[in-house]
Amino acid sequence: MYGFSATAGNNALQQVQQFLDNHKGRWIFGHLGYDLYTETSGVATQQGNAAATGFADISFFVPQYVVILKAQEVTIHSAKADGERVWQTIQLESALLVEEPATAPPQLTPRTSKEQYLEDVTHLRTHIGRGDCYEINYCQEFFAENASIQPLTTYHRLSALSPNPFSAFYRRQHSYLLCASPERFLLKKGNKIYSQPIKGTAPRGPTLLDDDTIKATLQASPKERSENVMVVDLVRNDLSRICRRGTVQVDELFGIYTYPQVHQMISTISGELEEGKSFTEILRATFPMGSMTGAPKHRVLQLINQYEHSPRGLFSGSVGYFAPNGDFDFNVVIRSLQYHAGSGYLSYHVGGGITWYSSPEQEYEECLVKAMAMRKALE
Repeated sequence: MYGFSATAGNNALQQVQQFLDNHKGRWIFGHLGYDLYTETSGVATQQGNAAATGFADISFFVPQYVVILKAQEVTIHSAKADGERVWQTIQLESALLVEEPATAPPQLTPRTSKEQYLEDVTHLRTHIGRGDCYEINYCQEFFAENASIQPLTTYHRLSALSPNPFSAFYRRQHSYLLCASPERFLLKKGNKIYSQPIKGTAPRGPTLLDDDTIKATLQASPKERSENVMVVDLVRNDLSRICRRGTVQVDELFGIYTYPQVHQMISTISGELEEGKSFTEILRATFPMGSMTGAPKHRVLQLINQYEHSPRGLFSGSVGYFAPNGDFDFNVVIRSLQYHAGSGYLSYHVGGGITWYSSPEQEYEECLVKAMAMRKALE
């Protein structure tokens, strides 16, 4: 395995494009940290805004082995060994996780008090009221220092509690991401590109009848629909900068999808890429994703810097891969634990879109709903 890492502000996007160009035709995996916004938006990052979980702002690598699991099929790619030998080696390994001695679960502390959170959301509504922005994604961090967890075991618990289509167990040196994301950032298939932003969340009900009522309420909510449609418009605008004129369309608006912990409102936007658009050009048009920032994007990035109380790091960034044919798929890093095994720093972020219709108290409660699976996975 070989790869590279870079820091935002040091031509990181130029470096990643060079790495991709040098390894065309290979599987490539990696991540995009939130602070890359300083290269895609022109908004300066805060001084000393380094996340304690240790992930680089951008990192990609070519793996030695790629194992693709489908319903009744396993495909193995390797540049150094034949697939049959790799499969035999996998079969010899134990499929059981080694249970570690029980330890006291880490107690995570909010970086932002509830009172401060409510005050910040009130201030943000004031910004919206005077026209500084239409919507802003405001996030808070819960953290523990000197924590000790078993990352793989914890990830299995998180996945069991909250199985999601864009989950990932991801490690770079001592830094771990345990991700149970339901959201796709960007998918490229041939000349088509897709984005599926999430805006709108409601908790699951205790019965199927309650669930149906909650879903109907979410579907009809003026606040959630306005929040979702603003992000859809932002994504349409982003994609129009890299897609052929007239091809950007909304494939699904206000779709309601159910997960173990929550119901989500998800929309799908697609377009046909202009010929020759590079990955860096695509990122400059779309990153960071609208669902984790707001509109207009340039101004809300400044307000996020002003009001949030800790760096996001890999949270609201992206993890994904490139296939040998140049297609790619990247998620949105939400509903995730970040852990540094060297320092013991453990954290997760949660947040939501703030609009004029937002109730500070309800936004805070929504954060706790989104954090439920992470809290339970650590118990």
